[in-house]
Amino acid sequence: MPMHYEQWTQDALQGRLLSRVDARTILAAEQPDLLRLVSAAGDVRIKRFGRKVKVHQIDNIKNGLCPEDCGYCGQSRISEAPIRPYGLKDEEEIIQEARQAKQQGVYRYCLVQSGRGPSTKETQHLARVIRRITDEVGIRTCLSAGLVDYQKAQLFKEAGLDRLNHNLNTSEAHTPKIVGTHTYQDRIATIHAAKQAKLEVCSGMIAGMGETDDDIIDVAYELRELAAASIPINFLVPIQGNPVYDFDQLTPQRCLRILCLFRFINPDAEIRVAGGREGHLRDLQSLALYPANSLFVDGYLSSRGDAKNRTFQMIEDAGFEVEGAPAESREKTSAQRFAIDGSLHILNPKTTE
Repeated sequence: MPMHYEQWTQDALQGRLLSRVDARTILAAEQPDLLRLVSAAGDVRIKRFGRKVKVHQIDNIKNGLCPEDCGYCGQSRISEAPIRPYGLKDEEEIIQEARQAKQQGVYRYCLVQSGRGPSTKETQHLARVIRRITDEVGIRTCLSAGLVDYQKAQLFKEAGLDRLNHNLNTSEAHTPKIVGTHTYQDRIATIHAAKQAKLEVCSGMIAGMGETDDDIIDVAYELRELAAASIPINFLVPIQGNPVYDFDQLTPQRCLRILCLFRFINPDAEIRVAGGREGHLRDLQSLALYPANSLFVDGYLSSRGDAKNRTFQMIEDAGFEVEGAPAESREKTSAQRFAIDGSLHILNPKTTE
């Protein structure tokens, strides 16, 4: 079966929609050739975004205590994962963490609050925090706070919020298999509320939850239709205690194919390698920077990730540039590079005799 790498690139750059047949071909395990596929998707990414990588950091400002039954989430009421629940963080603590993130070269600061959606009091508190981050810190912001209506989205917009995050997580057909306390249409309604309030939309998915190729393709098409400015692609982190635990669907190559698919279907979106990249992409992480132009650092909601230094070095080693990073983060001696993760080991010659 002939592959159409150059055609996929040109169609994406000219705004033509990838066919479902070609989408299925891209996700197929045996075809197409992975490096040629990554290169073709990379041509789209570089044409649209150059070689810059936007680095985002999550601040988990409220953990656990959630009434929802999302089977993939350690914060849900049905999870038995050993997380530490806590209420909304102190305002000054959030501001200080945002300031540190900016100083360390983070492009966008992402505030994430567990729960079905913010109360009126929480909405006012979050709006005040966002306004302070905007005015006092001067870093771009994204907020993920569950289901939000237009009035609340408008308050966030007036406070200076750049983006509202609300992930589709999976297709409409697959949603009832992973959550029962809200619907796919509830999520769509939140995205429409954000758009009505003139907020940029950040919405993505979690791969590896038992979905089919068609479920993944459906999400990619839906996010194109919604004109999502930012699309985080998460890869399910198996956390014991979560009902949606491990479907053994993901390999490094599978993850790259998913990222390439989203790039071809959403050529103008910021595609972000999100949760689970370290464990699922493993030694192929740097190849993800060809279809994707953004990633998270320092962990996610209930799992750790690579530290900033290691991530920045990976980006630079692959020939890309951290957007907005201070110059000092790029100036390292050879000795510093060896010790970047704090694990420089010197062999004792006597032990090798």
